[in-house]
Amino acid sequence: MSDKVLHVGEADFDNAVLQSGEPVLVDFWAEWCGPCKMIAPVLDELASAYDGKLKVAKVNVDENRALAVKYHVRSIPMLLLFKDGQVQASQIGAVGKGQLTQMIDKSLGGAVA
Repeated sequence: MSDKVLHVGEADFDNAVLQSGEPVLVDFWAEWCGPCKMIAPVLDELASAYDGKLKVAKVNVDENRALAVKYHVRSIPMLLLFKDGQVQASQIGAVGKGQLTQMIDKSLGGAVA
């Protein structure tokens, strides 16, 4: 697990994600979810590649049910890209680094990494 990936919950979600000065890619996941574990290394890579331009955060849906309900998380992994407190893009399921990079670059307004 990269030290660049934040672990956030209900107590600090607003501050860490919604009020962030930079876009935040939030991974809604659970300990028992195989596909969630598969994409964890990709998220670590993205956190390093976009350091200073994008934050990567993880929300454990088992521990933070209110956030899962608020953002209509019905299937995990579910990735939401927040910018200025609003959801800009979403991705459900484990996808490759290329697909996530495209989603991020589109939301950030051009290639960054």
